[in-house]
Amino acid sequence: MTETREPTTLDEEIICADVPRVATTQTEEERLDRIRGECEQGFAALAGAGPAICVFGSARTKPGDEEYEKARTVGRLIGESGLAVITGGGPGAMEAANRGARDAGALSVGLNIELPHEQGINRYCDIAVEFHYFFVRKLMFVRYSSGFVVFPGGFGTLDEMFEVLTLIQTRKAVDHPVVLVGSSYWSGLLDWMLGALESDGRVSPGDLEEAELSDDPAEIVRLASSGTSTAG
Repeated sequence: MTETREPTTLDEEIICADVPRVATTQTEEERLDRIRGECEQGFAALAGAGPAICVFGSARTKPGDEEYEKARTVGRLIGESGLAVITGGGPGAMEAANRGARDAGALSVGLNIELPHEQGINRYCDIAVEFHYFFVRKLMFVRYSSGFVVFPGGFGTLDEMFEVLTLIQTRKAVDHPVVLVGSSYWSGLLDWMLGALESDGRVSPGDLEEAELSDDPAEIVRLASSGTSTAG
């Protein structure tokens, strides 16, 4: 007989419900009630946030690193332009952007995710919301952000970037600029996508132009905020 264990997170219980080793701890009704509650919590917390730019990036970026300081500068410039900053609420580039917003006296928002390791809310968030479910958290990023700035990162950052680009390509989200920060980091991926995706017709001509590349903080903020006048 296969032994079962308690799920490490509530997300795991949903995703791995058909795996015998992960115990099912909730009924479907309880599960849906919790998901609904997380949506309502996010809507209530962010309803008055106003126009905002979302900053994605690695949790492993260290304070004092060039990348950390650039994310802090970008956060400050976003704040100085009159916009709020939304991040995943964790350490690294997220902390830096929230810290920059705090430097500017702007609203600083962190949407944290329950993980079995690594992440906790950084101390520079004015509004901090905890989520158990990645898909609910992603909804909040897109619903309340008018543009996206993507610093170098790992699987999580890539997932967030491609999720946003997919929504833009399929017209589920419009007028949401996406700015990739770091030419040396992103150029190889962009070249590959041009060669392996666009040239083979796997995406339409122009789809890849939805993501703009920049290394200059002022330009990054100008590009990312270009959708705020039409964001709803």
